Amino acid sequence: MSKTALVVGASGIGGSATASLLIEKGWQVYGLARRPVARDGLIPVAADLQDAQATADALKDVHPDAVFLTTWLRRDSEAENIRVNGAMVRNLLNGLAKPRRPRHVALVTGLKHYLGPFDAYAKGAMPQTPFREDQGRLDVANFYYAQEDELFAAAERDGFNWSVHRPHTVVGKAVGNAMNMSTTLAVYAILCRETGRPFTFPGSAVQWDGLTDMTDARQLAEQLIWAAETPQAANEAFNIVNGDIFRWRWMWRRIAQWFEIEPAPFDGTVRPLEQQMAGDAAIWRSIAEREGLIEADLTRLASPWHSDADLGRPIEVVTDMSKSRKLGFTGYQSTDESFFDLFQQLRDERIIP
Repeated sequence: MSKTALVVGASGIGGSATASLLIEKGWQVYGLARRPVARDGLIPVAADLQDAQATADALKDVHPDAVFLTTWLRRDSEAENIRVNGAMVRNLLNGLAKPRRPRHVALVTGLKHYLGPFDAYAKGAMPQTPFREDQGRLDVANFYYAQEDELFAAAERDGFNWSVHRPHTVVGKAVGNAMNMSTTLAVYAILCRETGRPFTFPGSAVQWDGLTDMTDARQLAEQLIWAAETPQAANEAFNIVNGDIFRWRWMWRRIAQWFEIEPAPFDGTVRPLEQQMAGDAAIWRSIAEREGLIEADLTRLASPWHSDADLGRPIEVVTDMSKSRKLGFTGYQSTDESFFDLFQQLRDERIIP
Protein backbone atom coordinates (compact mmCIF):
# COMPACT_ATOMS: atom_id res chain seq x y z
CA MET A 1 0.00 0.00 0.00
CA SER A 2 1.22 3.49 -0.77
CA LYS A 3 1.75 5.84 2.13
CA THR A 4 0.03 9.22 2.41
CA ALA A 5 1.91 12.42 3.19
CA LEU A 6 0.84 15.97 3.96
CA VAL A 7 3.47 18.55 3.05
CA VAL A 8 2.75 21.88 4.71
CA GLY A 9 4.36 24.73 2.81
CA ALA A 10 4.47 22.69 -0.39
CA SER A 11 5.25 25.73 -2.54
CA GLY A 12 8.31 26.74 -0.50
CA ILE A 13 11.94 25.74 -0.92
CA GLY A 14 11.99 22.78 1.44
CA GLY A 15 8.36 21.78 0.97
CA SER A 16 8.59 21.72 -2.81
CA ALA A 17 11.66 19.48 -2.76
CA THR A 18 10.07 17.20 -0.18
CA ALA A 19 6.85 16.86 -2.18
CA SER A 20 8.84 16.03 -5.32
CA LEU A 21 10.82 13.29 -3.60
CA LEU A 22 7.73 11.78 -1.96
CA ILE A 23 5.95 11.65 -5.31
CA GLU A 24 9.03 10.05 -6.87
CA LYS A 25 9.00 7.42 -4.11
CA GLY A 26 5.36 6.55 -4.75
CA TRP A 27 3.63 8.32 -1.85
CA GLN A 28 0.20 9.89 -2.19
CA VAL A 29 1.00 13.53 -1.45
CA TYR A 30 -1.23 16.37 -0.28
CA GLY A 31 0.34 19.81 -0.54
CA LEU A 32 -0.98 22.49 1.80
CA ALA A 33 -0.36 26.17 1.13
CA ARG A 34 -2.30 29.41 1.26
CA ARG A 35 -2.12 29.48 -2.53
CA PRO A 36 -1.23 25.96 -3.72
CA VAL A 37 0.81 25.68 -6.89
CA ALA A 38 -0.53 23.11 -9.36
CA ARG A 39 1.87 20.28 -10.17
CA ASP A 40 1.66 16.69 -11.33
CA GLY A 41 1.15 14.14 -8.57
CA LEU A 42 0.27 16.66 -5.86
CA ILE A 43 -3.21 16.96 -4.35
CA PRO A 44 -3.63 20.66 -3.45
CA VAL A 45 -5.02 21.76 -0.09
CA ALA A 46 -5.69 25.47 0.30
CA ALA A 47 -5.61 26.72 3.89
CA ASP A 48 -4.36 29.61 5.99
CA LEU A 49 -2.89 28.09 9.14
CA GLN A 50 -3.66 31.26 11.07
CA ASP A 51 -7.36 30.33 10.81
CA ALA A 52 -8.02 27.32 13.04
CA GLN A 53 -11.49 26.49 11.74
CA ALA A 54 -10.58 26.92 8.08
CA THR A 55 -7.55 24.67 8.61
CA ALA A 56 -9.68 21.97 10.23
CA ASP A 57 -12.24 22.19 7.42
CA ALA A 58 -9.53 21.88 4.76
CA LEU A 59 -8.03 18.80 6.45
CA LYS A 60 -11.20 16.91 7.34
CA ASP A 61 -10.68 14.28 4.65
CA VAL A 62 -6.87 14.11 4.88
CA HIS A 63 -5.46 11.22 6.95
CA PRO A 64 -1.67 11.26 6.47
CA ASP A 65 0.83 8.69 7.64
CA ALA A 66 3.44 11.46 7.75
CA VAL A 67 3.22 15.24 8.03
CA PHE A 68 6.10 17.47 6.93
CA LEU A 69 5.80 20.99 8.35
CA THR A 70 8.11 23.28 6.35
CA THR A 71 6.45 26.70 6.56
CA TRP A 72 6.51 29.79 8.77
CA LEU A 73 5.57 33.48 8.65
CA ARG A 74 7.90 36.39 9.39
CA ARG A 75 6.62 39.17 11.62
CA ASP A 76 8.13 42.45 12.83
CA SER A 77 9.18 41.23 16.28
CA GLU A 78 10.12 37.93 17.85
CA ALA A 79 7.13 38.16 20.17
CA GLU A 80 4.88 38.28 17.10
CA ASN A 81 6.88 35.50 15.42
CA ILE A 82 6.26 33.35 18.48
CA ARG A 83 2.55 34.15 18.65
CA VAL A 84 1.84 33.61 14.95
CA ASN A 85 4.09 30.62 14.22
CA GLY A 86 3.22 28.81 17.43
CA ALA A 87 -0.47 29.20 16.59
CA MET A 88 0.09 27.91 13.06
CA VAL A 89 1.63 24.65 14.32
CA ARG A 90 -1.13 24.33 16.93
CA ASN A 91 -3.90 24.95 14.40
CA LEU A 92 -2.43 22.42 11.98
CA LEU A 93 -2.05 19.63 14.53
CA ASN A 94 -5.41 20.35 16.15
CA GLY A 95 -7.01 20.39 12.69
CA LEU A 96 -5.84 16.90 11.79
CA ALA A 97 -8.03 14.02 12.87
CA LYS A 98 -6.50 11.88 15.61
CA PRO A 99 -4.28 9.27 13.91
CA ARG A 100 -6.05 6.04 12.94
CA ARG A 101 -2.65 4.37 12.46
CA PRO A 102 0.96 5.25 13.36
CA ARG A 103 1.82 8.77 12.29
CA HIS A 104 5.03 10.77 12.08
CA VAL A 105 5.19 14.58 12.15
CA ALA A 106 8.41 16.29 11.03
CA LEU A 107 9.06 19.96 11.82
CA VAL A 108 11.68 21.97 9.91
CA THR A 109 13.27 24.80 11.90
CA GLY A 110 16.92 25.81 11.44
CA LEU A 111 20.20 26.96 12.92
CA LYS A 112 18.58 29.92 14.65
CA HIS A 113 17.97 27.27 17.28
CA TYR A 114 21.67 27.79 18.12
CA LEU A 115 22.25 31.31 16.73
CA GLY A 116 19.24 33.04 18.24
CA PRO A 117 16.19 34.74 16.70
CA PHE A 118 16.13 37.67 14.27
CA ASP A 119 15.97 40.15 17.17
CA ALA A 120 19.26 38.85 18.64
CA TYR A 121 20.81 36.96 15.74
CA ALA A 122 24.38 35.71 16.39
CA LYS A 123 24.70 38.00 19.41
CA GLY A 124 25.54 37.32 23.02
CA ALA A 125 26.82 33.94 24.22
CA MET A 126 26.81 31.41 21.39
CA PRO A 127 27.35 27.65 21.66
CA GLN A 128 30.67 26.43 20.35
CA THR A 129 30.81 25.18 16.78
CA PRO A 130 30.27 22.72 15.32
CA PHE A 131 26.66 22.99 16.50
CA ARG A 132 25.36 19.74 17.98
CA GLU A 133 21.79 18.81 18.77
CA ASP A 134 22.48 18.23 22.48
CA GLN A 135 23.57 21.85 23.01
CA GLY A 136 20.00 22.74 23.90
CA ARG A 137 18.16 26.03 23.80
CA LEU A 138 19.53 29.52 24.28
CA ASP A 139 18.18 31.60 27.15
CA VAL A 140 16.20 33.84 24.81
CA ALA A 141 12.70 33.81 23.32
CA ASN A 142 12.69 32.08 19.92
CA PHE A 143 9.77 31.10 17.69
CA TYR A 144 11.52 27.82 16.82
CA TYR A 145 11.19 26.81 20.47
CA ALA A 146 7.51 27.75 20.44
CA GLN A 147 6.97 25.59 17.34
CA GLU A 148 8.75 22.66 19.01
CA ASP A 149 6.65 23.01 22.18
CA GLU A 150 3.42 22.87 20.18
CA LEU A 151 4.71 19.76 18.38
CA PHE A 152 5.70 18.02 21.62
CA ALA A 153 2.37 18.81 23.29
CA ALA A 154 0.34 17.48 20.36
CA ALA A 155 2.48 14.33 20.14
CA GLU A 156 1.88 13.64 23.82
CA ARG A 157 -1.87 14.19 23.36
CA ASP A 158 -2.38 12.29 20.10
CA GLY A 159 0.30 9.62 20.31
CA PHE A 160 2.31 10.28 17.14
CA ASN A 161 6.08 10.22 16.66
CA TRP A 162 7.94 13.39 15.71
CA SER A 163 11.27 14.63 14.41
CA VAL A 164 12.79 18.12 14.25
CA HIS A 165 15.16 19.07 11.44
CA ARG A 166 17.60 22.00 11.62
CA PRO A 167 19.04 22.98 8.23
CA HIS A 168 21.52 25.75 7.59
CA THR A 169 20.76 28.19 4.75
CA VAL A 170 18.75 26.16 2.22
CA VAL A 171 19.61 26.06 -1.49
CA GLY A 172 16.54 25.42 -3.61
CA LYS A 173 13.92 26.89 -5.89
CA ALA A 174 10.92 28.91 -4.73
CA VAL A 175 9.47 32.15 -6.06
CA GLY A 176 8.16 34.53 -3.43
CA ASN A 177 10.10 32.92 -0.58
CA ALA A 178 11.15 35.12 2.35
CA MET A 179 14.59 33.50 2.80
CA ASN A 180 16.26 32.56 -0.47
CA MET A 181 20.00 33.28 -0.56
CA SER A 182 20.75 31.18 -3.64
CA THR A 183 18.28 32.92 -5.94
CA THR A 184 19.23 36.27 -4.41
CA LEU A 185 22.88 35.71 -5.34
CA ALA A 186 21.91 34.60 -8.85
CA VAL A 187 19.87 37.78 -9.37
CA TYR A 188 22.65 39.91 -7.88
CA ALA A 189 25.23 38.36 -10.24
CA ILE A 190 23.01 39.06 -13.25
CA LEU A 191 22.46 42.66 -12.15
CA CYS A 192 26.22 43.13 -11.76
CA ARG A 193 26.80 41.68 -15.23
CA GLU A 194 24.07 43.87 -16.70
CA THR A 195 25.24 47.14 -15.12
CA GLY A 196 28.97 46.55 -15.02
CA ARG A 197 29.00 46.89 -11.24
CA PRO A 198 31.59 44.83 -9.35
CA PHE A 199 30.42 41.47 -8.03
CA THR A 200 31.27 42.33 -4.44
CA PHE A 201 30.99 39.97 -1.49
CA PRO A 202 28.53 41.74 0.83
CA GLY A 203 29.42 40.10 4.13
CA SER A 204 31.95 40.05 6.93
CA ALA A 205 35.61 39.06 6.94
CA VAL A 206 34.73 36.21 9.32
CA GLN A 207 32.36 34.72 6.76
CA TRP A 208 34.78 35.37 3.88
CA ASP A 209 37.68 33.58 5.59
CA GLY A 210 35.91 31.18 7.95
CA LEU A 211 34.41 27.76 7.41
CA THR A 212 30.69 27.33 6.81
CA ASP A 213 28.15 24.90 5.37
CA MET A 214 24.73 24.95 3.73
CA THR A 215 21.78 22.65 3.05
CA ASP A 216 20.50 21.58 -0.36
CA ALA A 217 16.69 21.32 -0.32
CA ARG A 218 17.04 17.86 -1.84
CA GLN A 219 19.28 16.78 1.05
CA LEU A 220 16.74 18.14 3.54
CA ALA A 221 13.98 16.18 1.79
CA GLU A 222 16.02 12.98 1.94
CA GLN A 223 16.50 13.32 5.69
CA LEU A 224 12.86 14.21 6.34
CA ILE A 225 11.65 11.05 4.61
CA TRP A 226 14.41 8.94 6.16
CA ALA A 227 13.32 10.06 9.64
CA ALA A 228 9.67 9.31 8.88
CA GLU A 229 10.56 5.77 7.79
CA THR A 230 13.25 4.93 10.37
CA PRO A 231 12.01 3.76 13.79
CA GLN A 232 15.21 4.70 15.62
CA ALA A 233 14.87 8.29 14.36
CA ALA A 234 11.55 8.79 16.14
CA ASN A 235 11.30 11.62 18.67
CA GLU A 236 14.69 13.09 17.87
CA ALA A 237 16.07 16.40 16.58
CA PHE A 238 18.59 16.36 13.74
CA ASN A 239 20.93 18.84 12.14
CA ILE A 240 20.90 18.62 8.36
CA VAL A 241 23.57 20.07 6.07
CA ASN A 242 25.18 18.90 2.85
CA GLY A 243 28.16 17.21 4.48
CA ASP A 244 30.89 19.40 2.99
CA ILE A 245 32.36 22.66 4.29
CA PHE A 246 33.73 25.65 2.39
CA ARG A 247 34.96 29.22 2.70
CA TRP A 248 33.10 32.02 0.91
CA ARG A 249 36.36 33.33 -0.55
CA TRP A 250 36.37 30.09 -2.59
CA MET A 251 32.62 29.83 -3.24
CA TRP A 252 32.31 33.48 -4.34
CA ARG A 253 34.73 32.89 -7.20
CA ARG A 254 32.94 29.67 -8.15
CA ILE A 255 29.60 31.52 -8.40
CA ALA A 256 31.20 34.35 -10.39
CA GLN A 257 32.68 31.85 -12.85
CA TRP A 258 29.28 30.24 -13.43
CA PHE A 259 27.84 33.63 -14.43
CA GLU A 260 30.97 34.48 -16.44
CA ILE A 261 31.87 37.56 -14.41
CA GLU A 262 34.91 38.50 -12.36
CA PRO A 263 34.58 38.68 -8.57
CA ALA A 264 35.68 41.95 -7.01
CA PRO A 265 38.58 41.83 -4.54
CA PHE A 266 37.38 41.70 -0.94
CA ASP A 267 38.87 44.35 1.37
CA GLY A 268 37.04 43.38 4.56
CA THR A 269 34.32 46.02 4.27
CA VAL A 270 30.73 44.89 4.79
CA ARG A 271 28.60 46.10 1.85
CA PRO A 272 25.07 44.76 2.46
CA LEU A 273 23.04 43.55 -0.49
CA GLU A 274 20.03 45.40 0.87
CA GLN A 275 21.88 48.64 0.11
CA GLN A 276 23.54 47.46 -3.10
CA MET A 277 20.23 46.26 -4.60
CA ALA A 278 17.99 49.01 -3.24
CA GLY A 279 17.47 50.69 -6.62
CA ASP A 280 17.48 47.60 -8.85
CA ALA A 281 13.75 46.88 -9.25
CA ALA A 282 13.41 48.81 -12.50
CA ILE A 283 16.63 47.31 -13.91
CA TRP A 284 15.40 43.79 -13.18
CA ARG A 285 12.02 44.53 -14.74
CA SER A 286 13.78 45.71 -17.88
CA ILE A 287 15.91 42.54 -18.00
CA ALA A 288 12.82 40.37 -17.47
CA GLU A 289 10.90 42.07 -20.27
CA ARG A 290 13.83 41.88 -22.67
CA GLU A 291 14.63 38.23 -21.91
CA GLY A 292 11.07 36.96 -21.56
CA LEU A 293 11.44 35.93 -17.92
CA ILE A 294 8.45 34.71 -15.94
CA GLU A 295 8.99 36.96 -12.90
CA ALA A 296 9.67 40.67 -13.29
CA ASP A 297 9.15 41.58 -9.63
CA LEU A 298 12.57 41.65 -7.98
CA THR A 299 11.06 41.38 -4.50
CA ARG A 300 9.63 37.94 -5.32
CA LEU A 301 13.06 36.58 -6.23
CA ALA A 302 15.57 38.31 -3.96
CA SER A 303 15.65 38.48 -0.15
CA PRO A 304 18.72 40.68 0.47
CA TRP A 305 17.97 41.14 4.19
CA HIS A 306 18.23 37.40 4.81
CA SER A 307 21.41 36.98 2.77
CA ASP A 308 22.94 39.91 4.63
CA ALA A 309 22.11 38.31 7.99
CA ASP A 310 23.88 35.08 7.05
CA LEU A 311 26.84 36.57 5.20
CA GLY A 312 27.39 39.29 7.77
CA ARG A 313 27.64 37.05 10.84
CA PRO A 314 30.59 37.74 13.12
CA ILE A 315 31.12 34.06 13.94
CA GLU A 316 32.07 30.94 12.02
CA VAL A 317 29.18 28.52 11.55
CA VAL A 318 29.74 24.78 11.08
CA THR A 319 27.16 22.09 11.80
CA ASP A 320 27.73 18.57 13.13
CA MET A 321 25.88 15.72 11.41
CA SER A 322 27.10 12.83 13.56
CA LYS A 323 23.76 12.09 15.20
CA SER A 324 21.86 11.15 12.05
CA ARG A 325 24.96 9.54 10.49
CA LYS A 326 25.20 7.13 13.42
CA LEU A 327 21.54 6.18 12.90
CA GLY A 328 22.08 5.44 9.20
CA PHE A 329 21.45 8.64 7.25
CA THR A 330 24.21 8.77 4.63
CA GLY A 331 23.11 11.59 2.30
CA TYR A 332 25.79 13.93 0.89
CA GLN A 333 25.70 16.86 -1.52
CA SER A 334 28.49 19.12 -2.79
CA THR A 335 27.43 22.71 -2.10
CA ASP A 336 28.94 24.31 -5.18
CA GLU A 337 27.04 21.77 -7.27
CA SER A 338 23.89 22.66 -5.30
CA PHE A 339 24.28 26.25 -6.48
CA PHE A 340 25.07 25.25 -10.06
CA ASP A 341 22.14 22.81 -10.30
CA LEU A 342 19.79 25.49 -9.02
CA PHE A 343 21.17 28.20 -11.31
CA GLN A 344 20.64 25.90 -14.30
CA GLN A 345 17.10 25.11 -13.16
CA LEU A 346 16.33 28.83 -12.78
CA ARG A 347 17.67 29.42 -16.28
CA ASP A 348 15.78 26.48 -17.80
CA GLU A 349 12.53 27.70 -16.24
CA ARG A 350 13.08 31.29 -17.46
CA ILE A 351 13.40 32.71 -13.96
CA ILE A 352 16.86 34.10 -14.76
CA PRO A 353 18.40 34.72 -18.23
